[in-house]
Amino acid sequence: MNRYLTGSIDVLLAGPRWVRRIWRSSLLLRVTTTTLALSILVMAALGFSLLSRVTSGLLEAKDRVSVGEAAAGLSEAQRVLDAADTGTTTPSAARLVDSVVTTLAARAGSPGQFDVLLLSSGSSPDAPERGTNLVSVTSVPPELRTAVTDSKRQSWTYTDIKSLDGRSTPGLVVGGPLSVPSVGDYELYYLFPLTQEQQTLDLVRSSVVVTGILLVGLLALVAGLITRQVVVPVRAAARTALRFSEGYLSERMKVRGEDDLARLAGAFNDMATSIARQIKQLEGLSRVQRRFVSDVSHELRTPLTTIRMAADVMFEERASFDGPTARAAELLQAQLDRFESLLVDLLEISRFDAGAAVLEADPLDLYALVSRVIDGSTPLAERSGVPLRLHSVGEPRLLYADSRRIDRVIRNLLGNAIEHGNDRGVDITIGTNQEAAAVTVRDYGVGLRPGEASLVFSRFWRADPARARTTGGSGLGLAIALEDARLHGGWLEAWGEPGTGACFRLTLPLNVRGSFIASPLDLYPDD
Repeated sequence: MNRYLTGSIDVLLAGPRWVRRIWRSSLLLRVTTTTLALSILVMAALGFSLLSRVTSGLLEAKDRVSVGEAAAGLSEAQRVLDAADTGTTTPSAARLVDSVVTTLAARAGSPGQFDVLLLSSGSSPDAPERGTNLVSVTSVPPELRTAVTDSKRQSWTYTDIKSLDGRSTPGLVVGGPLSVPSVGDYELYYLFPLTQEQQTLDLVRSSVVVTGILLVGLLALVAGLITRQVVVPVRAAARTALRFSEGYLSERMKVRGEDDLARLAGAFNDMATSIARQIKQLEGLSRVQRRFVSDVSHELRTPLTTIRMAADVMFEERASFDGPTARAAELLQAQLDRFESLLVDLLEISRFDAGAAVLEADPLDLYALVSRVIDGSTPLAERSGVPLRLHSVGEPRLLYADSRRIDRVIRNLLGNAIEHGNDRGVDITIGTNQEAAAVTVRDYGVGLRPGEASLVFSRFWRADPARARTTGGSGLGLAIALEDARLHGGWLEAWGEPGTGACFRLTLPLNVRGSFIASPLDLYPDD
């Protein structure tokens, strides 16, 4: 049961998501649908206004004609009654009433345009009442009868004209007082059916609906065609831009005509040509730069070896030199060590640039490797007054990686943390999950300003150029570390805040170039 409900909910939710995805991805659909919706609203408003005006006009005309006809009929009925009263003999009340109704019914024509009811005002309970076409007395609302008898004037209202056979028709009732000689007061009511007006309104309504549907459909079609003329070139531009971004630098848009879209296509082509030219220039400069670095690095190895041999001799004999000369020999030895380290880093960078870096993966105990790096960095940390703390999260797991490269990455991260840390120390955390292993190095020093987390891996980049180095780095350590992580299919990320410190996270797949979704450790510290 729960499985069935869950499936039903998923189906219901999938529908709106599917509609929203299509709505967001189709400009043609959005424009056409919006035009259609606005057209429906406008047509509905216009149709309602038109029907209201037509209805009002028809009813006003009907009211005017009906009230006039009723007034004329009332005068005619009163004339007939007055003429009968002046005769030598006075007819009976029934004959008088029948005579009036017959006379008025003849005025209606055939078929009758109206019906007549002659009702007693109640002065005599035996007074006869007559009507035409089996019209029910209940067709006259009590409110209208009260208004006629009280005001002694002609009144009218809308009602349903009811027949004795049960049929009902919308209509207009106009009534007025009538005096029947020798009988008393009567009320004469004209009942005008609104059948023709209703038929006219139905015809107008159906015409408005059909015309509105056709017009809305036509507007939607026109909007779709016009939008398509704009969307098709835009889609072509999007496809061309996508292929251009994928490296097909020769892709261009077709220019048709001289309108705005043609100018857009021409401007896009000019931009693409300029970008392609600059990319080729930058690629050429990059190749020249990489070749220069590689050539210089290789060419410097021979003279550096010669200088190293001479410096080693001088360093070993420094005890026989005077003080300044001995100090110069020591400085020369130290700077040669730094220069040699820089040359090694340059050669390593040139291998990455040339795509010649080789990964030699073996089973690796990450905890043991990190412990060895910490042991090797402890003397420097003690001299700097920076305590080192190692933490482990999760079960220990072996991973397949190049131990030399991972050692270099951890050593660079730890050296960087010691150099920029303080007496709060450095926390090194190791964590694993089913797919990956990670190491975070967290210091509490100067930290990183906004935007610098993406710059720390740039070559020769320094957060503070005026800050003196204490570890003698070459400025290429983090750049090489990033390339080592990428070579393994892993991540190397940085986080930092000014005055709070920085955190670097290395995440590696357990298998060589394997895949993983998330790192076992958080990059952003809880503190």
